[in-house]
Amino acid sequence: MKKLSTPIKFGLGIAAALIVYFLILSLFGLHKYPAFSIFNMVILGAGLYFAISGYKKEAGPKFKFRKGFMVGLTAGFLATAIFTVFFLVYATEIDTEFMEKAMPVWVTDWSSTVGFLLVGVALAGFASTLALTFAWVQLHKVSRNTEEGKEHTL
Repeated sequence: MKKLSTPIKFGLGIAAALIVYFLILSLFGLHKYPAFSIFNMVILGAGLYFAISGYKKEAGPKFKFRKGFMVGLTAGFLATAIFTVFFLVYATEIDTEFMEKAMPVWVTDWSSTVGFLLVGVALAGFASTLALTFAWVQLHKVSRNTEEGKEHTL
């Protein structure tokens, strides 16, 4: 359980931050504009960075790329799954007209259901997690450059 404590802790924190941000947007009626979801990437990115940093601090000199990568993936996928379930509950139980307000063309012209929107939310979260985790682990990994090789870098 010790190995999963960091990713679970940060995954739950990221999910909570995403949900709070969405609810704040909904208070002002801005949740129906997809452009505001760009800030979700900032929340996810910061959470993943801190998750990998926290794991590196725990592991110390034994930090491995593979394990840091798994911490980021686990935290991000957990956060995405939780936020997707919240989004399902919100769109089907709390604001049943959300789909019509947020994506009117989808509903009227393409006969789409909330399931299409959920798949989009989940895929965006999973893809963002994968890309951001790759980036952040690169910053945290231990370099294996030799002293001679370091002389030839900028």
